[in-house]
Amino acid sequence: MQLEPFILKEQTLGALLDATITRHPDADAIIHHERPLRQTWAEFGKSVDDLAKGLMALGVRKGEKVAVWATNVPHWITLMFATARIGAVMVTVNTSYQSHDLEYLMNHSDSENLFMIDIYRDHDFIDILQAVAPEIAVQPSDALNIARLPSLRRVFLMGDERKRGLSCLAEVMALASRVSDADYEARKAQVDPYDVVNMQYTSGTTGFPKGVMLTHVNIVNNGYWIGRHQNLSAQDRVCLPVPLFHCFGCVLGVMAFVNHGAAMVIIEAFNPLQVLRAVEKERCTGLYGVPTMFLSILEHKHFKRYDVSTLRTGIMAGSVCPAPLMRRAVEEMNLSELTNCYGLTEGSPVMAQTHADEDFLHKTSTVGRAMPGIEVMVVDPSALPDRRVEVPRGSVGEVICKGYNIMKGYYKMPEATAEAITPEGWLRSGDLGTMDDDGYLVITGRGKDMIIRGGENIYPKEIEEFISGMDAVLDIQVVGVPSRKYGEEVVAFIILKPGRSLEAKDIRAFCKGRIAWYKIPRHVAFIDSYPLTGSGKIQKYKLREEAVRLFGVEADDDAEDEL
Repeated sequence: MQLEPFILKEQTLGALLDATITRHPDADAIIHHERPLRQTWAEFGKSVDDLAKGLMALGVRKGEKVAVWATNVPHWITLMFATARIGAVMVTVNTSYQSHDLEYLMNHSDSENLFMIDIYRDHDFIDILQAVAPEIAVQPSDALNIARLPSLRRVFLMGDERKRGLSCLAEVMALASRVSDADYEARKAQVDPYDVVNMQYTSGTTGFPKGVMLTHVNIVNNGYWIGRHQNLSAQDRVCLPVPLFHCFGCVLGVMAFVNHGAAMVIIEAFNPLQVLRAVEKERCTGLYGVPTMFLSILEHKHFKRYDVSTLRTGIMAGSVCPAPLMRRAVEEMNLSELTNCYGLTEGSPVMAQTHADEDFLHKTSTVGRAMPGIEVMVVDPSALPDRRVEVPRGSVGEVICKGYNIMKGYYKMPEATAEAITPEGWLRSGDLGTMDDDGYLVITGRGKDMIIRGGENIYPKEIEEFISGMDAVLDIQVVGVPSRKYGEEVVAFIILKPGRSLEAKDIRAFCKGRIAWYKIPRHVAFIDSYPLTGSGKIQKYKLREEAVRLFGVEADDDAEDEL
């Protein structure tokens, strides 16, 4: 594929949307497969304007944080662009979060606003919020004063109806008439392409979740090149079953589609049968997913009943993409131009991607080459951050990148930001890889201890700190064990206080309903001591080896997805 020269787009999300509406006003923009909602680009733009004006009428100011805690429901993307229009910052919240996670994120981000759903499956979002903020049951939803969430002022439900005393999105949009066009245009004019537009909380490679501040320029440009590598155009219709609260959904997906005018076919929450139905009904040309999603689609007992012949391209990413699985996707799902990519939230997120017409070997054995406008190097990590020393081609080193895509920083964490970005402006991935003479990048391992389970980043320290709050726990170390289905599972090695006793079920019960389900240890081992280095440091690699010995690689394949 011959790509055009890189030209930086110094553009806001609002300006990007305006350009797409001008080019394709009557083309499909958003199709919610499971809901009666289908909008053209012009209709979507009108919804964005109504919601943006409604937010202004409520008093939402430039720079205010608007958290969204919802599955891929209608108007999630509307809110994303409405907040961008008026200079507010959207803060995305993982839908698996429980009260402990939610309280941390809302307080750390200083979010003044929260848009949420009420319930999904057995996950009652309002009950979880009330565990932290019981005041919402008795206070007006647009004038809150919450003791444990001092920044929070407004809570609204995503949807058209009030439920359990909370105002709804439709009521916010109905306020649009209170804001004049002149005031709206004046607010839009205040928004700068280098303003922060989105904050995503990630565990990264060190410490507790950090708010990654991404600008309009970051995600507008990254979205363009992600779509360009797939050959996306206004003729494409892409099925998007990955969560919008991840960069995979809102940047690799939404920002790529808006840049190129491709229609978005939204799945509210991943279900292989719903994906197959959407692909057939909407004649989708593209499909996104993490490897486990593709596997569950291919392995579904009704897979062969559905017509997937219209598929052409998409992205399989989020964790290691096995060559046999990618080959099946190409051959059995017609995804001849399926791409693979690599990045991290701090990099907006993609730094390297394969092309749609890449040969199969490079698609399956590499994550592609550096994206236009981004430099990628493999360096000696021991020399960082003072200087960068590139390792010989084919040698293992730390992957770093530099370019328009680098985050503005971690919110309220200058020291963590300085650790992640070198004085020269290079973002440290913490991941290990090699690069060949043609610039193809291969990720060989992760630096430090991060676990990736089914595309979710999990940092052990966060779980260790939480479980150490149990009175009987003296010490805890968390590691990952390989899993054929999910890539990795969480294992906790625990030393109990003298004379105390616990079982694995006690650990899981302590976690359930308080931290996200995917962080809860699948396996627990009680031991007397940890393997130590000569200087007394815990040898986590030996714990990982012990985890494999105790629990094996495929021990969790028949387990339920949620504990």
